[in-house]
This record gives sequence, C-alpha cells and structure tokens, in this order.
Amino acid sequence: MCNANDTQPRLKRRPVGRSVEHLEQLMDLEHGRMSRDVFWDRDIYEQELERIFARCWLFVAHESQIPKAGDYVSTYMGEDNVLIVRQKDGSVRGFLNTCPHRGNKVCFADLGNARQFVCNYHGWAFGIDGALKGMHASSAYEESGLDKSAHGLHPVAQIDSYRGLIFATLDPQAPSLAEYLGDFRYYLDAIFDMDEGGTEFIGGCVKSVIQCNWKFASENFVGDILHAGWTHDSGAKAMVGGPVAEVHKFPEQSYHVNFNGHGWEFNQDIVGNAATLGDKEIMKYLYVLQPKVAERLGELRSKMIGAISSCTLFPNSSFLPGQNTFRTWHPRGPGAIELHTWTFVNRNAPQAVKDAWRKGTMMTFSPSGVFEMDDGENWEYSTRTNSGFVTRQQDLYLGLGHETRLTDTGLPGNVYRGQINEANQRAFYQRWFDLMEAPSWGCVPQRDVATMEVKA
Repeated sequence: MCNANDTQPRLKRRPVGRSVEHLEQLMDLEHGRMSRDVFWDRDIYEQELERIFARCWLFVAHESQIPKAGDYVSTYMGEDNVLIVRQKDGSVRGFLNTCPHRGNKVCFADLGNARQFVCNYHGWAFGIDGALKGMHASSAYEESGLDKSAHGLHPVAQIDSYRGLIFATLDPQAPSLAEYLGDFRYYLDAIFDMDEGGTEFIGGCVKSVIQCNWKFASENFVGDILHAGWTHDSGAKAMVGGPVAEVHKFPEQSYHVNFNGHGWEFNQDIVGNAATLGDKEIMKYLYVLQPKVAERLGELRSKMIGAISSCTLFPNSSFLPGQNTFRTWHPRGPGAIELHTWTFVNRNAPQAVKDAWRKGTMMTFSPSGVFEMDDGENWEYSTRTNSGFVTRQQDLYLGLGHETRLTDTGLPGNVYRGQINEANQRAFYQRWFDLMEAPSWGCVPQRDVATMEVKA
C-alpha cells in the first residue's frame, strides 16, 4: 500500500500471483494423504510468502512490550522485517524496516524507544509515524524536487489487537482481525483474559534457529498431544520424576477445536502443563485462581488455565498454557525457521510466581530446554529426510484417527472429543490449501464450521 499522497510514477513490477501448478494433486485430505513436496519445494515456499505471510493476520507484538510513545519492536512478517511502533496518540502503527532510498535497515535494535529512525547509509531520518523528516545533504534532494511526503516508510496495511496480542497484515483487502480470529476468541479468553489485569510478556525474547519447515512446528502445536507421551516421556521424568499424563485415556475430558486453521487441543485437568515445571507456587497460584476464572468465564474454560494443551494461531504463532511459552515460527526458506520465544504471565500475578514461570519456560521450552530439544530434533529430521529423490516420491499419511465430532456442546468452532485424532492438523492444512489456491482474499472459500464443506 502506497502513502496516500504519493503521486510519484511507479515502475512496473515483476508479476506475482503465479500459482504452483496442480497444487490439488499434492494434498488429499479426504483420504489423509499429503505430498512431501509441501515441505520441500522452493516454488511452494515462495507462494506461501505471497499468499499466506503477505496476506494473513500475523502476531507482531504484545501490548506490554510497547507501553509508551516511541516504544518499538522489530519483528518479521514472513521474511519482511517490520517495525511496530507506539504513536504519540497511543495508537500502534507498523512499517517495513527498510529505507526507501537504497533499502538499508533504518533500525537494527530488537526493541527500544526512539524519537526517530535514521538510516546509517545516507542519513535519511523518519519520524515514529513513518514520515520522512530530512536527510544528510538535504539541499541536493530539495534542488531535484524531491517530495518528502511521498517517501516515508512503507506502512503495514492493517494493525489491530486482541487481549493484549497485537496482529498486523500486509494485505489491505484482508478481513478484520475480529473476523479472522472469529469464534476462536472464545478460547483465547481462557488464557489471555482469565484475570482482569490481562497478561504481559516478561524476560525478553529468546531467538534460535531450527533447520525445519515452519509447518512442522505450527501443526505440532495445533493439536499433536499424542507425541507427548512418547517424544517427551524422558524429559517429563527428568523434570517431575514421572511420565507425561496419558490424557488419551480420558477422552471425555479432552477436546480438539479449530476455526479457520487456528487449532487448540486441551484437557480439563487445570494444571497438567504447569505440573511439568515442578514448581509448587505456580500450582498453588493456578488452583487458587481457578474458581475466580470459573466465575468470570465459566467452568469449562476455568479448567484450561494451566492444563495439558497447545494452540496455534494460523499460520505461525503458538503457545502453551501452563508452561506459558509464546512463540512465533518465522520462515527462512523451505528448510529453516527463526524461532522467537517469550514467557507470558498474568500481569497481576505475584512477582515470585512470574519469576518461577520465566525460569520454568527456560527449563522446558528454550534452546536448552528439555522438551524443545526433543521437538526440534524431530522436526529437523522430518524436513531433512525429504532431500532424497525417491523419498520425495512417497506420500505422507495425515491420519483420520478416531475423532468424534461434537454438535451439541454449545462450544464455538469445529469441536472434536478425544486425543487420538488429527482433526486439527487436517483443518490447518485445509486452510493452508485454500489460501494457497486463492489469488485474493475474495476467492478464499468460506467453509461451514460443522462440516468443513464450502458454503454455497
């Protein structure tokens, strides 16, 4: 999207929108089959950057990271580096972190407070509102008739927030954030609105690189509880002296829910994830809080606050209640991601509990954490193994499982009971396919929540 008063002529761009041919032949969700090219092919990846990461609403910051005017964070939307900046009027704006003169970054810090952003190369200076304020040897530009109002930082198309989570989209035609999250907001409230003080990020951001395709990480958190009892068994024993709870033995307490590719699997044990941190103060805090959450949000959601569960917000942000890790999987080609991880806590929680959560997330889900090493190794080999030519000719199985669709619970979204299923994964890839096939938002199929069939 250009600046509103930009009257400068524009160069003809390289055509975009060329669709990978026969994408429908790479995925058969009805029969649970998927081509390995989905995780390996470079053309598919480039189309993901265009039709998913340049189109969807992506998590870019938490309100607690930018409380004052001039506060900013630097993050990514796909491979586009962006600045998210608190304005003087309290609003939040976003801009591409690139100078319109020669393309250098205008900010190299991850976060901070600034009165302006200045390019190291030729001294072009921009206000926190993105407007070009001046430059080194400005008279030379003025003599050429440069219109400074037409050369500010390129803005993101839309930016909005929900329960402290700030999202942005690079597509001016994207639906509103409220529509994009839709019914899934009911479940987000269980974690990010369980306490009247809301949440905050603490302890800074941990960055790491995993040599895997971004979809392996996203679909793991969208609802793959089944791997936990196998992959994380030894890690859980090391943390708490016992195995991961076999939640699949209690299907009546277990749910998979999804909406527009967002997915959450959860148990109703209140503290299952939190228990893996091995901290009694966290457990006590959650048990005391649970009846208050029941009054605020109802009994079912009050049992989700630290339970065994995981969630992905399509396409590439995930979190774990209880362990309180929030992460974004930034794509770096078909075979790599840059993982940004934070610890989130209730703002009103005692400081000792906040400190315990920060320590706990480092012990479990960080580059040296006992659980993250397990996952990272699996995802890397799942990606790397596909380099073989003959291997890539073999389909992958996206299991149909034994899920039971619920239609009479009153819960929003597409709801299943029981843990032995891949319903959320199939919904995730259905949303991926719909976006990859559609040349614009207006062409993205609208699916009935109850049947996942395209609406008439």
